[in-house]
Amino acid sequence: MAKIERPLSPHLQVYKPQLTSVLSITHRASGIALTVGSILLVYWLTSLAGGEDSYNGARQFLGSWFGRLLMFGFTLAAFYHLCNGIRHLYWDSGRGFEMDSVYTSGRIVVVAALVLSIGTWALAYAWA
Repeated sequence: MAKIERPLSPHLQVYKPQLTSVLSITHRASGIALTVGSILLVYWLTSLAGGEDSYNGARQFLGSWFGRLLMFGFTLAAFYHLCNGIRHLYWDSGRGFEMDSVYTSGRIVVVAALVLSIGTWALAYAWA
């Protein structure tokens, strides 16, 4: 039997990422980040139950530059996942599938997530 020559799929090195694929991957990554970030929330709640020394240790860690970076990332992931989820709900209504609309709504999701995250942190620092 003769070997059949079939075309090869393009490798990742020649594949040009599109906004839609990047947003899809980012949505999955933000879901994973929220799951992992929940461990941070459990750590904080457990430190509350552990007493003053435990809570002060958690406060010190969460107040460090690394802790704040983790919390900002958690906030950004939460707002991105929320905004993109709303976008998917809109798609579930059967609307918004035109390519112009898909790209516009994708850009809106990214900008909204950034604005909401930065705004939340700005308000938090203003009230502190």
